[in-house]
Amino acid sequence: MSQQMGTAPEKTPRGAISIKNVTKIYDPDGARVLAVDNCCMEVEAGEFCVIVGPSGCGKTTLLNAIAGFHGISEGEICLDGELLCSGGHQARPGSDRIVVFQNGALFPWFTVLENVTFGPVMQGVMHKKEAEEKALHMMGQMGLKNIARNYPSEISSGMRRRVEIARAMMNDPRVLLLDEPFRAMDALTKTVVHQFLLDVYDKNKTTVFFITHDLDEAIFLGSKVYIMTTRPATIKKILHVGLPRPRDFRILASPEYQRLRDECIAAVHEEAVKAFKAGEREM
Repeated sequence: MSQQMGTAPEKTPRGAISIKNVTKIYDPDGARVLAVDNCCMEVEAGEFCVIVGPSGCGKTTLLNAIAGFHGISEGEICLDGELLCSGGHQARPGSDRIVVFQNGALFPWFTVLENVTFGPVMQGVMHKKEAEEKALHMMGQMGLKNIARNYPSEISSGMRRRVEIARAMMNDPRVLLLDEPFRAMDALTKTVVHQFLLDVYDKNKTTVFFITHDLDEAIFLGSKVYIMTTRPATIKKILHVGLPRPRDFRILASPEYQRLRDECIAAVHEEAVKAFKAGEREM
């Protein structure tokens, strides 16, 4: 007699980020570049949060503070109600906050499977067999199972980026931090990777803090789009993206998508013009 499988219990949402009155000054004793000024954001647990704004406006500054790569000058950032960092306290990097960068960071001498399992095995969180089972499951969600024994140089850039996301998700992070991860991809590859990322998000509901310059990408992926001012950064506008999930490319033709896109373009363009006139450059 076959045994009927029960429905898996839903995970309790984690990863609520509270950014309160955050200011960041680079070189406080010299040039005193005010990168972020009294910035406030409330990212709900399980939210797909997207940050857009002009180059050099402070988007990555916030991500790096959450990740623990540098401190902030004033204010505080909390994760699930616990203090991450403040003006006198810098967060430590941790496996609960995993970063996927623009340029990638796979070990070229490891296979795809070895790359994905490396972290949990080296940290002693999982035995090798357990890590491989979880990795193959995660890679299956991202269409990567058939390339487990390949090396990074043998797969496409889109596949490499999916491998990095699968590796990040192996740690079951509270927050997935993505800093323009698809910036260098062509439009077709980006569309494919977007769909895999959305599939993983829909299945895991991990909080995502995603930085991009691509406004179409922002609206297609995000639950909310936070539009930042030119430097010093603060929040200019929040777009609540009510497009239904799960999403696929057909949503791009909907009137609501076009309305959100036009609203986002208008807000970002105004700030981009200000940045251009001020001669801003990426820091």
